Amino acid sequence: MAVAERPATLGGKLLTVVLTVQFMVALDVSVVNVALPDVRTDLGFDDAGLTWVVNAYALTFGGLMMLGGRLGDIAGRRVTLLGGLAVFGLASLAGGLAQNPAALIAARAVQGMGAAALTPVALALLTTGFPPGPALSRALGLWGATAAAGGAVGVLAGGVLAEGFGGRAVMLVNVPIVAFALVTGLRLAPDRREGPAPRMDLGGALLVTAGAAALGLGVVRTGTVAWGSAETLLTLGAAAVLRAAFVAVERRSPEPLLRIGLLRRRPVLAANLFMMLLFSAQFAAFYYTSLYLHETLGYGPARTGLAFLPFCVGIVIGSAFSARTAARFGLRLLLTLGGTFAALGFLWMGAAFDANGGFLAAILGPTLIASVGIGMCFVPLGTASTAGVDRREAGMASGVINSSRQVGGSIGLAVLATLTSPITVAGGLLLVAAAVALTLMPADRRPRP
Repeated sequence: MAVAERPATLGGKLLTVVLTVQFMVALDVSVVNVALPDVRTDLGFDDAGLTWVVNAYALTFGGLMMLGGRLGDIAGRRVTLLGGLAVFGLASLAGGLAQNPAALIAARAVQGMGAAALTPVALALLTTGFPPGPALSRALGLWGATAAAGGAVGVLAGGVLAEGFGGRAVMLVNVPIVAFALVTGLRLAPDRREGPAPRMDLGGALLVTAGAAALGLGVVRTGTVAWGSAETLLTLGAAAVLRAAFVAVERRSPEPLLRIGLLRRRPVLAANLFMMLLFSAQFAAFYYTSLYLHETLGYGPARTGLAFLPFCVGIVIGSAFSARTAARFGLRLLLTLGGTFAALGFLWMGAAFDANGGFLAAILGPTLIASVGIGMCFVPLGTASTAGVDRREAGMASGVINSSRQVGGSIGLAVLATLTSPITVAGGLLLVAAAVALTLMPADRRPRP
């Protein structure tokens, strides 16, 4: 049997650690992206090399996510969380001290490995550490709001740090956050094992990691290599073959990395499909909003960060609403309404972009509507993604939902970048997500196993 935590002993310390991890991982993505021009100047990157500051992190993060989640089930979630923090913190320090492009790219790859353990394990700790009902809904609402706050703070802090201290300084901002999380995490109740430890499914781990890495590589390279090129088609084809082999191996494994039956649960399946569509739309919308602020409205990095603050406010409002009403309205209604609100916000934004609207019409109004809708989705998604799942497989389920987020975001940005009206298409994807929730999510207010 797998590791069993003691939920009653976790409480506020658990929430503090999980929210700190969520904030840090979200901050890291945006703070580095904003500072890329300064990183190029400081370390002498060429354009092709600079993309690997982002890609090296994205590939290891996405490729190892499911492995990280399952490792928490097997080795213990507290142990895995502390190990992931140590790896992430040391890699951040190494990146901040890097003297050449190769050293920074290597540090970013190791950072992604740490994040791949942190993100799914943190969610698994949250969903197993709080009893279903209002306590879990409040915790999940804070979890979603914290991610939005981390992303917005990262945009603002990235510009300030890069301008004042150079591009590598954005890596060092993680070090004190990691130190705080480690100190707090060491005070959590130790993992308690019931029975012998299960074995790691090494074959499945190798196949899913290789398949995710191949998919990620094929997608991120489409910025410089055409979708129809032999290189892209071969890479994506290899990813498909590896994924198919992974499914075949998992069906026969006595202790699989991913129990395929998990995705037969309607709440779990609906949550993963919704998550892919949501982040396909959101990643693209964020990217083009940043471009619009820079190129059309002429905003600098710091002002761009401030322009994203209404998004954080909307996320908090939406998360608080869903945390308070989840038991009354049910997961299906909240996801359907949240997806619809977010879609309307993005559709308005796309129309305003095309009309060269100013901040109020193109950013503030649509951002508030979209962010309230997105905030409404975090509580039901976190709940549905582990609905009816055994506690011993919570890390497995968390790894899957986080992989869906990462894959959806990467593919969505790459595909929508080739379109003439990406924000409008993003709104359409969210309407599809709302339809998925309406048709696949069970009508029960609280899904049963």
